[in-house]
Amino acid sequence: MNRGKKHIAFYIGSLRKGGAERVFLNLAQYFLSRGYRVTMVTQYQKEDEYELPCGALRVISDITEEESGGRIGNLWRRYAKLRRIFREIRADLVLSTIGKNNFMAILANAFLPTKVVVSVVAEPTEEYPNALMRFLARTLFFFADGIVMQTTAAVRFFPSCLQKKCVILKNSLAPAFVRPRYEGPRSQEIVAVGRLDENKNQGMILRAFAAIKDRFPGSRLMIYGDGPLREQLAEQVKTLGLTGRVFLCGTVTDVPGRIGRAYAFVLSSFTEGMPNTLLEAMSLGLACISTDCPCGGPRDLIEDGVNGYLVPVDDAAALADRLETLLADPQKADAIGRNAAGRMQEYRPEKVNAQWESYFQKIMSPAGR
Repeated sequence: MNRGKKHIAFYIGSLRKGGAERVFLNLAQYFLSRGYRVTMVTQYQKEDEYELPCGALRVISDITEEESGGRIGNLWRRYAKLRRIFREIRADLVLSTIGKNNFMAILANAFLPTKVVVSVVAEPTEEYPNALMRFLARTLFFFADGIVMQTTAAVRFFPSCLQKKCVILKNSLAPAFVRPRYEGPRSQEIVAVGRLDENKNQGMILRAFAAIKDRFPGSRLMIYGDGPLREQLAEQVKTLGLTGRVFLCGTVTDVPGRIGRAYAFVLSSFTEGMPNTLLEAMSLGLACISTDCPCGGPRDLIEDGVNGYLVPVDDAAALADRLETLLADPQKADAIGRNAAGRMQEYRPEKVNAQWESYFQKIMSPAGR
């Protein structure tokens, strides 16, 4: 271990399989490879989680049954336990993410020498949905040493005095998605990847596919992921007459292997920060269609008609039109996929992770605050 390197701690709810969690683990793996000490502090430990990188320490901050009491008392106990953890691990810098976790990271490290960087990974008005949460974000974030945002649009959530503290840092591609573009023949397979929930809005994709399926009888739709709307979507598949053409594939381990030879990728969300699934599909060279959703992540990635298509949120007719355009013109789909892959070079892990390291070093320097 290089003793000159610092100690980085990551604070997040759990390591369940999701976009923010994957970004944190990718960063943790990078900092470990660079000789840093890394501690992953999570409030919970859940069943379906990513594997912790070898060499990282993990600490669970939630109170146990024996420590639990009344609701107000438990809030204080959680804070006190988290503060004790941060005092004991003595990290040089803590990176936190998602909603209340950012508040807790700031408060639990108050008057400690640890630098605190908070990150907002979703549409800020969704992550901080009510007046109290927004007041706390716009107040407590003054005491953070840094604020990481996903898009330029998201930065505007904060008053100008806080915007000066914000920096936009990209999400790096997961190493599994850094591979040569598939150059062989492609069947007319449309793919989507994401949790089956209200925000991801896969029902929009089903309605769009139903509108074009008869013109393209060789096409099929594969939706990867699981979630609370699985049964509802399965019923919608039947209602729309899509049985045998649409498949709810559940959670899979080898996503790049499953989608790398697909014809097109669709993201249908109501809101997104910087969507990892879209980044990954573009890196594989797929022709991608995304909703132009707040807080502007897809718009930052896609130049409409050049390296992908943007459609209005929940507009199944517009999505059907773009799918029809791609399926009717394989050469156009191929060109858009090639342009997408080229655009993703700036998201390669070695480049993005180095930017995070440079930013952290700046924060941790004596003049960093």
